Amino acid sequence: MKKFIQHDGFNFAARQRRRCMLVGATSLVALTLATPALAQTADAQNATTNQPAPVQPAVAAPAGTVTAAQAGTPQDEATSPAAGNTAGAQGDDIIVTGLRGSLQRNLDIKRNATGVVDAISAEDIGKFPDSNVAASLQRLPGVSIQRSGNRGEPTGITVRGFGGDFNTTLYDGRRISTATGGRQIDFSTVGVDFIGQLSVFKTPDVTLSSNSIGATVNIEFPKPFDHPGFRMAASGSGSIQDRSGKVVPTAGLLLSNTFANDTLGVLADVIYTRRDTTSNRVSVSGWAGGFYAPCQLAGATTTTCAPSTNITAAPGNRANITGWFPQQYVISQEAVKDERVDGRIALQWHPSESVMVTVDDNFSRQEIVTNVPALGVWFNQGALRNVTLDGNGTAVNFSQPGGSPTDFTAARNTQVLQTNQLGGNVKWDVSDNFSVNGDLAWAKSWLNPDSDTIGSQNGDIGYGGAQANSAGISITGNSNNSFPSLTAFGPQGNAANFQNQALIGSHVTVNQTQNNVDELKQGRLTATWKQDDLTIKFGGQYYEDKFNLRNKSTFTNNFWQAYAGYGGPSAQGSGIAPLPSSLYQGTVNLGSNFIPGFKGTLPSSLIVFDPAAYQSYLTGLGNPQATRVPGFNYPNNTTDGLNGFTGTFDQQVDPNSVQQITEKTWSLYMNVAFQTEIASMPFHFAAGVRNENTHLVSVGQGRLPTSISTSAADPTLLNLNFGAVSPISARSNYSYLLPSIDTRLEVTDKLQLRFDASRTLTRPGLGNLNPVLAVGVGQRVGALTGSGGNPNLKPYLADNFDVAAEWYYQRNSYLSIDFFLKNVSNFIVGGVTRQAINGVIDPTTGSLANFAVSQQVNGPDATVRGVELAWQQVFGTSGFGFNANATFVGTNKPYDPTNISQTGFAVTGLANSANFVGFYDKKGFQLRAAVNWRDKYLLQFGQNQNTSNFGAEPTFVNSSLQLDLSTSYDINKHFSVFGEAINVNNNQQSTHGRFANQLLDVYDYGRRFVAGARYRF
Repeated sequence: MKKFIQHDGFNFAARQRRRCMLVGATSLVALTLATPALAQTADAQNATTNQPAPVQPAVAAPAGTVTAAQAGTPQDEATSPAAGNTAGAQGDDIIVTGLRGSLQRNLDIKRNATGVVDAISAEDIGKFPDSNVAASLQRLPGVSIQRSGNRGEPTGITVRGFGGDFNTTLYDGRRISTATGGRQIDFSTVGVDFIGQLSVFKTPDVTLSSNSIGATVNIEFPKPFDHPGFRMAASGSGSIQDRSGKVVPTAGLLLSNTFANDTLGVLADVIYTRRDTTSNRVSVSGWAGGFYAPCQLAGATTTTCAPSTNITAAPGNRANITGWFPQQYVISQEAVKDERVDGRIALQWHPSESVMVTVDDNFSRQEIVTNVPALGVWFNQGALRNVTLDGNGTAVNFSQPGGSPTDFTAARNTQVLQTNQLGGNVKWDVSDNFSVNGDLAWAKSWLNPDSDTIGSQNGDIGYGGAQANSAGISITGNSNNSFPSLTAFGPQGNAANFQNQALIGSHVTVNQTQNNVDELKQGRLTATWKQDDLTIKFGGQYYEDKFNLRNKSTFTNNFWQAYAGYGGPSAQGSGIAPLPSSLYQGTVNLGSNFIPGFKGTLPSSLIVFDPAAYQSYLTGLGNPQATRVPGFNYPNNTTDGLNGFTGTFDQQVDPNSVQQITEKTWSLYMNVAFQTEIASMPFHFAAGVRNENTHLVSVGQGRLPTSISTSAADPTLLNLNFGAVSPISARSNYSYLLPSIDTRLEVTDKLQLRFDASRTLTRPGLGNLNPVLAVGVGQRVGALTGSGGNPNLKPYLADNFDVAAEWYYQRNSYLSIDFFLKNVSNFIVGGVTRQAINGVIDPTTGSLANFAVSQQVNGPDATVRGVELAWQQVFGTSGFGFNANATFVGTNKPYDPTNISQTGFAVTGLANSANFVGFYDKKGFQLRAAVNWRDKYLLQFGQNQNTSNFGAEPTFVNSSLQLDLSTSYDINKHFSVFGEAINVNNNQQSTHGRFANQLLDVYDYGRRFVAGARYRF
């Protein structure tokens, strides 16, 4: 039998004796509690297991390792020199640090937690299983991911059907700031190389957080005393995406050491990551619902067609046939350069056995630059002819005679996201029974912090007016295997002149930049009393979170229309044509393999030009206020903004976008846990309660439109004039009591049952809290929109229940089943209503302007129910094994696409999913294949352009299946090489609207290959 080992002046065996009343605990659990290889700081253990633990000294033994026996490897094989495992001895304990060791640690956390917790551990320092945090999390039951379409990178997670703001992410138990404009973080901004562990709390720990109906994700970083002494980890790799054709680097270095007789420690790491991706995309910006007149339909015999909503109109002209059409059709290629730098330093001071002081700072900066050549065609429902509607009312074939301008666009999109978090923590073991943990942190995030950053620099060129064509769309399949075919393209329908530079002129020029800042201050004080099998925790927490949001653009000052009109050949009065040939930089081939596996017909190619060079050329034409500049869109009046244009495309802040939200939350919490027996079976019970009191102040700037005028340069555009800007503010308060109960019964030493019940909340999204009715300046004919916030929104509330059974039938193997139920109330629903604003007249109709205004209110409730299945199996000493799970979910409030009165409410994110990871890990060689599947699901209400008469149109994500491969080989105990093949099966991301053939987006983001090396000492 293994002996207990003393470490740093304290005796683990003595501490184990204080736990002897845990009658009937299995040998595995006993080893977990007794072995110094698994010991962690008290705070880290409680944060990852939600489990009562004995008072520990402030210094932890080396973490992240398990014994060979625990990992499922016989001792004689683990100690054999021929075994090739990364192993070392501490007394009689053999330490395994490979994939099987990581899986065993994950199993131990799941098994010993009082609540429902899943975890992923690093295989060793500097060796995490995946290159992205979200990619790792999707291996867990009930967890799915959302990808960035043009990068293919996992950026967010959905847990049991709840995504985005419904999940809270913590760094070492602290909330982190995010300037993305929402509450959720972008997981592609988190460097994964030196993470120690990810823990997913599906039931809440009230001492940590109850602010997530989905789950709380805790990302734990290494600290110096996790591994006393000198440690170093370095990694370097190169990656290439099959379409970008360029190898780009990633490198990281971690150094850690303890000094002064293990009373001082310092750890520092830095990671540079770059990913280049070129994606092909076909999209429809929005499927607008409305009404057709019979004369618009294919086969109509009416000679004139003037659709009207007037019930006295002639029957052939009366618009009363329900249907949907694609508002704008876009073809593009998006080349992305994603660069990220992560840096971290952690200092620890251990002046005595009972005190540990930790100060750490986490920094990250990500810059994503995307260059996009594209083609866009705009449609208006009233101008469509020869329309064929399918049984669902989708326009599957139509033309737009003489009214389809064509734009070739170029955009350079830049997003810089920078975050810094500084924190301090003090742990004090006052006595053997009583300990105190105090934590303070400050964090700040910036979106586009550099003053010279232009978030999106855009140029549109093309032809319209006299050169407009009779373009149309033909749809012959569903969104998972086909895209709409563009028909009758080219000037006046002449495909041979599709890219004739002599006919192409300048159109709109759009610059816009979102500037956000999120500053977060937080503090937490927790006291813990432990005696025998009783643990009591109590304390308080304070958050002050201040969001500042602002958008500036050339829409606000109307400079975007400075050279609109397409020039002379289009005969619309303004614009420059032809443009200098030096602006053109070639083409992108739109051949049959543009979106592999998808059917559809496209033009031959896209025009490529530099939007910065295009804008520079227009600026070089001079100041139109000082001299007459041919092609400038001289205004018809003095209020449309163009009188202020002096040649440069300066951005102006949109008053409606200025928003400041301050949330202050006080929390008090208490948790009582004990262990006893029921019929000689060990029984673990924890009951807790958390009270949260939130004060919210929302400040914005409002202005209302005073008039609307048409654009002489482009008949599809509308100019809005506004009144004075005035500040608007609102306050709200709410307080909730959030209880929880977690129970675990060890029926046998292999089988245990769970029951958990809790109440959790999720706060409203930031964009919904704006007190202003906002009307944008960039409006289109027949597509007037506005949005209104509601600062009085209350949080979503959920009553959660879990019933689970887990069978740990052999080392490193288990089967589990978990039934869960969530009753969610206070659902925030987004309705879209058609309404007049400030009495302004639409000049295209002569009647009151009809705006589609989206607003949110607290509304109905819904129930989400499901089951999670998990199976982990290691096949003895063969080195082979697998980890598989599946989740099946449903709701009593599904979405009915045929019900046009149902808008803005249904449970989003619900999808069945399954994951399978098969592996081989033996003699220093590791091979892993991971397959992830997620069924179709409703992502959100709202599309890129949402002007439907039937409210917020839905966005569905089609089912996806992706295969990733990874392998590594340990050349010796310090040095290893590795390789990855990501998206081997070339999975594509596609979305659709209300019905399956209403394609919204298809991205082909290709495969990625990685090769590199790691060094550990």
